[in-house]
Amino acid sequence: MYPQIPTVASDAQLPARTDVAIIGGGIVGVCTAYALAARGIAVTLLEKGEIAAEQSSRNWGWVRSMGRDLAEIPLALASLRLWDDWQTTLGEDTGFVRTGICYACENPRQLAEQAAWLRGASAYGAEARLLEGAELRRHLPEGAHAGWSGALFAPHDGRAEPQLASAAIARAARRLGAQIFTRCAVRGVGTEGGRVASVITERGELRCSTVVLAGGAWSSLLCRSLGIRLPQLKVIASVLRTPPMPGGPEQALGASRFAFRKRADGGYTIAQRTANLAPITPDSFRYLGDFLPALSKQYREVRVRLGREFIDEWRLPSRWALDEVSPFERCRVLDPAPSPAILAEARAALGAVYPFFKDLRIAQSWAGAMDVTPDAIPVIGPVAQLPGLFLSTGYSGHGFGIAPGAGQLLADLIMETPPLVDPRPFCFERL
Repeated sequence: MYPQIPTVASDAQLPARTDVAIIGGGIVGVCTAYALAARGIAVTLLEKGEIAAEQSSRNWGWVRSMGRDLAEIPLALASLRLWDDWQTTLGEDTGFVRTGICYACENPRQLAEQAAWLRGASAYGAEARLLEGAELRRHLPEGAHAGWSGALFAPHDGRAEPQLASAAIARAARRLGAQIFTRCAVRGVGTEGGRVASVITERGELRCSTVVLAGGAWSSLLCRSLGIRLPQLKVIASVLRTPPMPGGPEQALGASRFAFRKRADGGYTIAQRTANLAPITPDSFRYLGDFLPALSKQYREVRVRLGREFIDEWRLPSRWALDEVSPFERCRVLDPAPSPAILAEARAALGAVYPFFKDLRIAQSWAGAMDVTPDAIPVIGPVAQLPGLFLSTGYSGHGFGIAPGAGQLLADLIMETPPLVDPRPFCFERL
């Protein structure tokens, strides 16, 4: 069962034309719609299911600069500033608050790794510090550090509420003039003269000069229908939440076998930080060589699972007639089952280290499909093979926090204005 999310009402009548059509109503899509609408661009967002029904409402809710690939740090810092600004200007609460995030260093090797990251990240403006000895003991509750060698602490990182944020941003985009259509799948992209001319939806054709594909785990399939190779794998992450637990820690913390952050309702979102499932699918075989580096870099422990996902994906066509029902209509919401075993490991590891969580109760558990690229860095930018098509996908399980900046960056690239940050690390051609 996935988290309850606010429903964003769909507009009624699909327009005949728009400047930019956005495919996908997750947090990346709605942030892009907001950034474009704020500049007076006619933008139409098209979502096959409901706003943020997939990974955008199922993630941990961390908003962090810490621990990222160095290439992402400028975008993360810019996003933190936008999260701050939106709390006062958006008109709705996203739940964002800067409470700090800690990464446990459970042995000298991990401490050395985080020290090396900090040296590199400081050059990009990241603000974090290592905690050791007496400072570590002062910073964490008694017994919580459990003999750790230290911790990496980013005091200005924070958290937001995944079940609130995307809907709030979508409604703000609509107030700026964006049109939003839910349960309106895009079946394909129409071209004229070798460039984008329209999108074909289940409600009809929408003329446009620019298309943004922000389809998360679905992006590779749509690209394949266009003859574009986008290597992307689905990795399944399991999460649980607790009822309110008064008196617990405010800052988020990640260790080798658990991660948690406090929720606005006083409960906690908890996961097994380093264990995820990688279902065996046709794409697993198609892109396996591309992904061995990503899986070892981003996900320390990926457990392979052979199940119904193989048959489900094997049945998906690579191409389909645009006047017929598409795969995006046959499955409106990707809703994988959580792993009870992985969540049990997280509970046990957290309770052993943090006595406060020893007897926690589970209010709900769920899973989400992360869209992973070979280098675990998103693609944000144009596709030279099809002028007018832009990608914003492949966020590899850490897109929630950087989505505001990603939306601004993509708007800059579409409008050909000075970019928010250097876009070169995110270019499609690197793949």
